[in-house]
Amino acid sequence: MTATLIRNADVIVTMDGARRELSGASVLVENGAITALGQGLTAPDAEIIDASGCVVTPGLVNTHHHMYQSLTRAVPGGQDALLFGWLRTLYPIWARYTPQDFHLSTQLALAELALSGCSMSSDHLYLYPNGAKLDDTIHAAADIGLRFHATRGAMSIGESDGGLPPDTLVEDETAILDDCIRVVDRFHDARPDAMVRVGLAPCSSFSVSRALMRDAALLARDKGVMLHTHLAENDEDIAYSLAQFGCRPGQYAQDLGWTGADVWHAHCVKLDESEIHLFAKSLTGVAHCPCSNCRLGSGIAPVRPMRDAGVRVGLGVDGSASNDAGDLMAEARQAMLMQRVARGADAMSAREALEIATLGGATVLGRADALGSLEPGKRADIAIWDLRGLQAAGAWDPVAALVLCGPHRVRHLLVEGRQVVRDGQLTGIDASALATAARSATARLMAG
Repeated sequence: MTATLIRNADVIVTMDGARRELSGASVLVENGAITALGQGLTAPDAEIIDASGCVVTPGLVNTHHHMYQSLTRAVPGGQDALLFGWLRTLYPIWARYTPQDFHLSTQLALAELALSGCSMSSDHLYLYPNGAKLDDTIHAAADIGLRFHATRGAMSIGESDGGLPPDTLVEDETAILDDCIRVVDRFHDARPDAMVRVGLAPCSSFSVSRALMRDAALLARDKGVMLHTHLAENDEDIAYSLAQFGCRPGQYAQDLGWTGADVWHAHCVKLDESEIHLFAKSLTGVAHCPCSNCRLGSGIAPVRPMRDAGVRVGLGVDGSASNDAGDLMAEARQAMLMQRVARGADAMSAREALEIATLGGATVLGRADALGSLEPGKRADIAIWDLRGLQAAGAWDPVAALVLCGPHRVRHLLVEGRQVVRDGQLTGIDASALATAARSATARLMAG
């Protein structure tokens, strides 16, 4: 691979141990890795990217998404509902999806994320109608070029057994575990530079059995992969846990083996003090989804207490049917603002929000050894933001400006040293053709 020299950046935000910010500096990339940072770097045979007027950051990391939902944004009947009502509105639509819909919606979601500076994303796919497989989304990710953490989700308890989803969307638990083994064996890559990793992700306490949760944890540890699910998302979620299991979600998770550095939970809006302590002590991660939490009226997650206690926290855009956007820098801004609403104007700084969006996310996904900061030896996932446009005009502090005012569209994005976005345009796919295909698929779904 040809070397790349990102030259003369106004500021490089390293997110290294000292959180250094380097002025007038450059980054040298060779064979997918960062080999040098600093002033005055030269590389005679390298491709040059002029970063004058730009801020350079690590690529952003998205720790929770349901990419298939990208074809069901702003659905009437679900726009003003709480979580359970919103799900009941959308389940029948998702039941009509084809394998091509899953491929297309994943392309759309990842394209949107890439343009917002995201270089690595997880995806939680927990329903598989009409012959769909996790494979459909993994192949789509290769088209865009982002690092992809595909999680094999599942639902096994339908309405007739007291669960929330319709019976037509649940699977047999033996078949679920067999397919988990298949996708891990076929796709999971444990190397530091991996482009694809696979996790196991039964959907939620109200859609799978305790036995499946326990078996999934045992299987994940046997295979050396991570675990992911929804937890403590809103008051309905807490009430269900108390009524069905006689305990709060944190105790439910701990009893079933769902705490540890190889586990991350989405939302956690309603964690109490004891659950925060449990997650901090066990190194359990949290995917904070502020925009979705606002959209569904779930509440304000206790991110400040989590961070103060030492809980690993990353950001997630959540599904595009509950956000309804995939802009990770906007998510960082919202995270900062919500903590300030709840706890005062000094509750979270713009730089801390940016840290959660980069190094925080890489830590939650178990990738901080190779990603999440710009340091020699780490992989070259790099976002370059041009602050010479209208959005940042008048900004005194260019780093804070990224979160406070923008831009929220990246100028260049490198993943493993390859340009996924160049001059604000996707390099691996025709964005206009993708949007046209998505509109056509949405029209078909709307027609029933």
